[in-house]
Amino acid sequence: MATTITLPLPSKLYEIDYYLWIESTLKQLENRDAENLDWQHLAEEIEALGIEQRRKVESYLKQLLIHLLLCRYWESEKANCQRGWHIEICNFRDELEFSFRSKTLYNYFLSCVQDVYIKARRQAIQKTGLNSEIFPKQCPFTLKDILNNDYLP
Repeated sequence: MATTITLPLPSKLYEIDYYLWIESTLKQLENRDAENLDWQHLAEEIEALGIEQRRKVESYLKQLLIHLLLCRYWESEKANCQRGWHIEICNFRDELEFSFRSKTLYNYFLSCVQDVYIKARRQAIQKTGLNSEIFPKQCPFTLKDILNNDYLP
């Protein structure tokens, strides 16, 4: 006698076993079983995925800008830290480049540079303990500088 496993309703499955919900939803999509999809949670997950991708762009950009600022303005630490900063700058540029395989994420990057710079500036001020007047209020780096693998301040 074969045993049948009964799955909870899709919306309940999401709450009970998220990974099983993902597997079940994927199978439903592959089978074009639109009738049984948990549309509410699927829409929420797709939206969250987009938000997470934009958040990654912001995070990598912020870290890149912080390190560019440290290289340019933190003279007292430059001799000891510059090599490490340069490595981090290259790493963050690589991560952004991976994200920019999506034209939409590249366009998002273009739209958020100044807002992210404000946060990077604040963190660079906190990290260095330098006077805030040393760091420009507007991003001192061009878009070309930010993304150019050969540019180091």
